[in-house]
Amino acid sequence: MGLPIAFQMAKAAITEFGVKAWIHLDHGDSYELVAKCLDTGFDSVMIDASENPFDENIKITRQVVRLAEKYGACVEAELGYISKLGQSSEKIGYTEPVEAKTFVEETGVDALAVAIGSAHGFYKVEPKLDLERLSRIRGATNAALVLHGGSGIPHQVLTEAIKLGICKINLATEIKNIFMKTLKNKLEHETEIDLRKVFPVATQAVTELVLEKLKVVNGLYQMS
Repeated sequence: MGLPIAFQMAKAAITEFGVKAWIHLDHGDSYELVAKCLDTGFDSVMIDASENPFDENIKITRQVVRLAEKYGACVEAELGYISKLGQSSEKIGYTEPVEAKTFVEETGVDALAVAIGSAHGFYKVEPKLDLERLSRIRGATNAALVLHGGSGIPHQVLTEAIKLGICKINLATEIKNIFMKTLKNKLEHETEIDLRKVFPVATQAVTELVLEKLKVVNGLYQMS
């Protein structure tokens, strides 16, 4: 739909529902894209140069931080290997606490996505997060720590990660999955093609999922 339309729709929704929210660029892959989002009015941007060598990641991230300062926007970066869709989840590239400290000090980044065993997309087996490593990273830097690949991680593990310093959890796969599964099930049993009539049941399923996750984040979820 294009950047300006998507941005204005998000701004309108924030106003309409009276919530505290920030419009954020996830996994920005270039300085140019980040600049466009900042010019559009984004509150927060992520520059993901994690697949570059350590020094190059620092250089690119530092440039984005300097640019974002002019807009009063926050910057998130990534350090380590968190497999993306289509990439091998077998590869190991955990964030090293010492490197995290250096990276944050050298770049001035506000938030840092850390590699502690999570991955984007569906998990074939239950993920095992290195919580001891997370604790050491937290001790090495005061940057807000971010957990990518939050879909499929057990609630109890998410709770422990939050206690050890995770401030932001990225959730996409579960949201897209429940939307599509609910929508497909709806369409299998009727011939309705009006999106205004078939989408609400799917969006409601997403709402219920997100409310459940918010209970976990806020320590209100009751473990069974």
